[in-house]
Amino acid sequence: MKHIDEIRVYYADTDAYGVVWHGAYLRWLEAGRIEYTDKVLGLDLKKMQEDGCILPVIELNIKYRLSAKLDENLILETEVEELRPSAIVFKQTLKNKDTGVINIVGTVTCVAVDTTTNKMFRRLPSFITEAYNKQLAIV
Repeated sequence: MKHIDEIRVYYADTDAYGVVWHGAYLRWLEAGRIEYTDKVLGLDLKKMQEDGCILPVIELNIKYRLSAKLDENLILETEVEELRPSAIVFKQTLKNKDTGVINIVGTVTCVAVDTTTNKMFRRLPSFITEAYNKQLAIV
Protein backbone atom coordinates (compact mmCIF):
# COMPACT_ATOMS: atom_id res chain seq x y z
CA MET A 1 0.00 0.00 0.00
CA LYS A 2 1.26 3.47 -0.91
CA HIS A 3 1.07 6.55 1.27
CA ILE A 4 0.83 9.90 -0.49
CA ASP A 5 2.16 13.18 0.90
CA GLU A 6 1.86 16.58 -0.76
CA ILE A 7 4.82 18.95 -0.61
CA ARG A 8 5.17 22.56 -1.67
CA VAL A 9 8.67 23.80 -2.50
CA TYR A 10 9.58 26.81 -0.38
CA TYR A 11 12.45 29.24 -0.81
CA ALA A 12 14.32 27.59 2.10
CA ASP A 13 14.32 24.32 0.11
CA THR A 14 16.22 25.83 -2.83
CA ASP A 15 19.88 26.56 -3.48
CA ALA A 16 21.67 29.47 -5.15
CA TYR A 17 20.57 28.17 -8.56
CA GLY A 18 16.87 28.36 -7.68
CA VAL A 19 16.36 24.60 -7.66
CA VAL A 20 15.72 22.29 -4.73
CA TRP A 21 18.92 21.66 -2.78
CA HIS A 22 19.74 17.95 -2.84
CA GLY A 23 19.59 17.65 0.95
CA ALA A 24 15.99 18.89 1.07
CA TYR A 25 14.90 15.68 -0.62
CA LEU A 26 16.27 13.71 2.35
CA ARG A 27 14.01 15.61 4.77
CA TRP A 28 11.00 14.92 2.58
CA LEU A 29 11.85 11.23 2.26
CA GLU A 30 12.19 10.92 6.02
CA ALA A 31 8.87 12.65 6.59
CA GLY A 32 7.26 10.27 4.10
CA ARG A 33 8.61 7.21 5.91
CA ILE A 34 7.42 8.56 9.27
CA GLU A 35 3.95 9.22 7.87
CA TYR A 36 3.85 5.76 6.26
CA THR A 37 4.90 4.07 9.50
CA ASP A 38 2.31 6.03 11.47
CA LYS A 39 -0.66 6.20 9.11
CA VAL A 40 -0.35 2.96 7.14
CA LEU A 41 1.30 0.59 9.61
CA GLY A 42 -0.17 2.21 12.71
CA LEU A 43 3.18 2.29 14.52
CA ASP A 44 4.15 5.25 16.72
CA LEU A 45 7.91 5.77 16.33
CA LYS A 46 8.18 7.73 19.58
CA LYS A 47 6.46 4.94 21.52
CA MET A 48 8.65 2.37 19.78
CA GLN A 49 11.73 4.27 20.96
CA GLU A 50 10.36 4.44 24.51
CA ASP A 51 9.80 0.67 24.28
CA GLY A 52 13.42 0.11 23.20
CA CYS A 53 13.33 -0.08 19.40
CA ILE A 54 14.39 2.42 16.74
CA LEU A 55 14.52 2.15 12.94
CA PRO A 56 17.68 3.87 11.68
CA VAL A 57 18.55 4.18 8.01
CA ILE A 58 21.47 1.94 7.01
CA GLU A 59 21.34 2.41 3.25
CA LEU A 60 20.05 5.15 1.01
CA ASN A 61 19.99 5.29 -2.77
CA ILE A 62 18.56 8.24 -4.67
CA LYS A 63 18.30 8.70 -8.41
CA TYR A 64 17.92 12.39 -9.15
CA ARG A 65 16.05 12.78 -12.43
CA LEU A 66 14.84 16.37 -12.59
CA SER A 67 15.28 19.19 -10.10
CA ALA A 68 12.16 20.56 -8.48
CA LYS A 69 11.86 24.34 -8.37
CA LEU A 70 10.49 27.03 -6.10
CA ASP A 71 6.71 26.99 -5.60
CA GLU A 72 6.15 23.67 -7.34
CA ASN A 73 3.67 21.27 -5.80
CA LEU A 74 4.99 17.75 -5.42
CA ILE A 75 3.62 14.33 -4.57
CA LEU A 76 5.67 11.88 -2.52
CA GLU A 77 4.66 8.22 -2.78
CA THR A 78 6.03 5.93 -0.08
CA GLU A 79 5.62 2.18 0.08
CA VAL A 80 7.40 -0.87 1.44
CA GLU A 81 9.31 -2.43 -1.43
CA GLU A 82 10.59 -5.38 0.56
CA LEU A 83 10.24 -6.72 4.08
CA ARG A 84 13.38 -8.70 4.84
CA PRO A 85 13.80 -10.77 8.01
CA SER A 86 15.96 -8.04 9.54
CA ALA A 87 15.17 -4.93 7.48
CA ILE A 88 12.50 -2.83 5.82
CA VAL A 89 13.20 -1.44 2.34
CA PHE A 90 11.10 1.57 1.40
CA LYS A 91 10.61 2.78 -2.16
CA GLN A 92 9.87 6.47 -2.50
CA THR A 93 9.00 8.47 -5.60
CA LEU A 94 8.72 12.24 -5.70
CA LYS A 95 6.98 13.79 -8.69
CA ASN A 96 5.44 17.03 -9.84
CA LYS A 97 1.77 17.11 -8.86
CA ASP A 98 0.69 18.96 -12.00
CA THR A 99 2.76 17.21 -14.69
CA GLY A 100 3.47 13.81 -13.15
CA VAL A 101 7.15 14.18 -14.08
CA ILE A 102 9.37 12.25 -11.66
CA ASN A 103 11.95 14.28 -9.75
CA ILE A 104 13.60 11.52 -7.72
CA VAL A 105 13.28 7.82 -6.97
CA GLY A 106 14.78 6.53 -3.76
CA THR A 107 15.17 3.30 -1.88
CA VAL A 108 15.84 3.45 1.84
CA THR A 109 16.73 0.48 4.02
CA CYS A 110 16.01 0.62 7.75
CA VAL A 111 16.81 -1.94 10.44
CA ALA A 112 15.49 -2.38 13.97
CA VAL A 113 17.96 -1.53 16.72
CA ASP A 114 17.60 -2.30 20.43
CA THR A 115 18.10 0.99 22.27
CA THR A 116 19.38 -0.70 25.42
CA THR A 117 22.21 -2.56 23.67
CA ASN A 118 22.56 -0.42 20.51
CA LYS A 119 22.64 -3.65 18.53
CA MET A 120 20.58 -4.60 15.54
CA PHE A 121 17.83 -7.14 16.10
CA ARG A 122 18.54 -10.31 14.12
CA ARG A 123 14.92 -10.31 13.09
CA LEU A 124 12.46 -7.47 12.93
CA PRO A 125 10.34 -7.39 16.08
CA SER A 126 7.05 -9.23 15.60
CA PHE A 127 4.93 -6.11 16.12
CA ILE A 128 6.52 -4.60 12.97
CA THR A 129 6.01 -7.66 10.78
CA GLU A 130 2.48 -8.12 12.14
CA ALA A 131 1.59 -4.50 11.30
CA TYR A 132 2.95 -4.97 7.78
CA ASN A 133 1.18 -8.31 7.26
CA LYS A 134 -2.07 -6.78 8.52
CA GLN A 135 -1.78 -4.11 5.80
CA LEU A 136 -1.18 -6.78 3.16
CA ALA A 137 -4.33 -8.55 4.25
CA ILE A 138 -6.35 -5.32 3.87
CA VAL A 139 -5.04 -4.52 0.39
